[in-house]
Amino acid sequence: MGEPMIVLDEVTAGYGEHPVLRHLDATIERGEFVAVLGPNGSGKTTLIRLLLGLLAPSNGSVVVAGTSPSAARSCVGYVPQHRGFDRDLPIRGRELVELGLTGSQLGLPLPRRSRRRRVDDVLELVGANAFATAPIGMLSGGEQQRLRIAQALLGEPSLLLLDEPLLALDPRRQHEITTLLDARRRATGLTVVFVTHEINPILPFVDKVLYLVGGRAALGSPDEVLTTATLSDLYDAPVEVLDVGGRRVVLAGDAEVAGLLGHHHHDHGHDHDEEDSRWD
Repeated sequence: MGEPMIVLDEVTAGYGEHPVLRHLDATIERGEFVAVLGPNGSGKTTLIRLLLGLLAPSNGSVVVAGTSPSAARSCVGYVPQHRGFDRDLPIRGRELVELGLTGSQLGLPLPRRSRRRRVDDVLELVGANAFATAPIGMLSGGEQQRLRIAQALLGEPSLLLLDEPLLALDPRRQHEITTLLDARRRATGLTVVFVTHEINPILPFVDKVLYLVGGRAALGSPDEVLTTATLSDLYDAPVEVLDVGGRRVVLAGDAEVAGLLGHHHHDHGHDHDEEDSRWD
C-alpha cells in the first residue's frame, strides 16, 4: 500500500470559537473509496477545505500524499457542490473541462495537440462527448456534473474530493457516475473521498465510512459504522439502522438523522427543484 493518502491526527478545526471538528483521527489508504456522512453543520465541508489546504486546523495535523495539503494540491482533483451555471454563459462544455489543465497548470503548458487528446479522453470517460460543444448554461444538471468530474479527472489526480456530487442527478445518472468513478479508481489506484447525504447509491463501492456528528467521528467499514449501536453512540440518542432490500435506512426521532441514509426525506436546503424537472 505504501504511505496512506490522508492522515488526520488530533485535528480540531472550524470557524470562530466553536470548532466543528474536534480531535479527529482518521487514516485513509491509497485507492480507498470513502463516504463522508453527517448532518448539516457536522464538518463535512470543513474537512474538504482542510484537505484542499484552504483552511488550517487550529490544532493537530493534516497530511495529504505524504506532504502538506497545499503542497499536495497538484495531485488532488475537486468537484464542488453542484450549482447551476448561468444560462447565458458563453463557455462551452469542452472549454470548461480544459480549464482543469490551463486553470491550474504550473510551468509550461502542454502542447495543443496532446492537450486536445487529454480532453477527448476524459470526455469519453465520463460519457460527455454528445454535449461537449454545447453552451454549459443550456445543459441539464446531470450533464454539467459530468463535465465537472471530467475537469477534476483531467489532471490525473491521485486523490479525488467530491462534495455532494449526486444532488442534481436522477437515480440512473447517480448510478452511472458512481460506477464510472469506481472503475477509474480500480484502473488507476485513485483515492475517492465522497461527501454525501445519501449513502445508498454508493454503498456497493464504499470501503470506509467517515461519519461526523457534533464534532465526533466514527471511521470504519459500512458494516462497522452504519449500525444501530455505533450511530446511537455517535448521536448520543436512540437510532435504529435497518437493512431494507439492500438499502440502509435510519429511523430516529430526528428527521435530519433519518434523511442521511435514504429515509424518504427531501433536502430543502438545495435549490435544485428546477433541475429535477429537466433531468437528462
